[in-house]
Parts: sequence; C-alpha cells; structure tokens
Amino acid sequence: MNIRAFNAIIDKNTKILILGSMPSVKSLEINQYYGNPRNQFWKLIYLVFDEEIQESYTDKIKFLLKNKIGIWDVISECYREGSMDSNIKNPRVNDFASFFKTYNNIEYLFFNGSKAEQLFMKKIDKDILYEKKLFKLPSSSPARAIPIDEKLKYWSRIRECL
Repeated sequence: MNIRAFNAIIDKNTKILILGSMPSVKSLEINQYYGNPRNQFWKLIYLVFDEEIQESYTDKIKFLLKNKIGIWDVISECYREGSMDSNIKNPRVNDFASFFKTYNNIEYLFFNGSKAEQLFMKKIDKDILYEKKLFKLPSSSPARAIPIDEKLKYWSRIRECL
C-alpha cells in the first residue's frame, strides 16, 4: 500500500529534531505520531524529563515544543505492507535542505531507529549537516525488544543537549 507521512511537528524554537522512518499503520489510522500504544516513544520522552505522561495528543505536542523538540520522518512517501521498516519499498525522502533553511535553530538530529538513520545518510546531501550533531537511538518500536531502562540510557542524551 502506498502511504504518506505526516507533516513535521516543529516551531521556530526547535533545537532537537527526532526523526523516525514512517508512521505505523496504527499511527496513520488515528493520525498521530507514535499512535501505537505499544510504541514507547511518548513514555521515553516523558521519562527523559522525569515528567508524568499526558494522555492528550495535543498536550504531548505542547510538551515537545515547550522542550524545543520537533518530530518528523525521514520518508515522505513509500510503499509498505504492515508497519515493519523492513517492508518499506520505494522510499521518497523529505526535502531536508529546504527544511533546515526554514528551521535553522535545529542543532541536533536524533534518529529513532536504524532505518531512519540509514535512509537519511544514504539519500541526503551531507552538506546540509554542517554543524549539526547526529545521534542514533534504539528504536521506540515494540519490534525493538530491549528493556525500556536500557533504551532510556540513550534517549537521556536528548535532555543533555538542551
């Protein structure tokens, strides 16, 4: 099935951009980033700041932006059956050159999983990365079966960058 990603959640104050590959089937169904209740993204973000997780998607977005964090996906469009990154075919990458010109406060890129990082590094012009710091995070996906405490060790770097 051919699918399209969401628009970025970002504002002019964003300093950190977390990049996934492509929203899951469940996320696309409910029109929310990391909408699968088994995905640990929101839990990890709130743990990083030692805050209690909010239930409202609107409140979650406000929380990200208040903390100068944006989220987007590397892929703008692709063909994929199911939700697994390994099923992604014919990925089109978002226009990061224009994006970084518009949002020039972004200093740090965090990749939520290997597929996002691999595609980004393979498909984008490295010149746009001038003075940006890149970090790979263990995926928040339920498919990445390591304990959340182990993931949090890596995800905590987000707070250190603010």
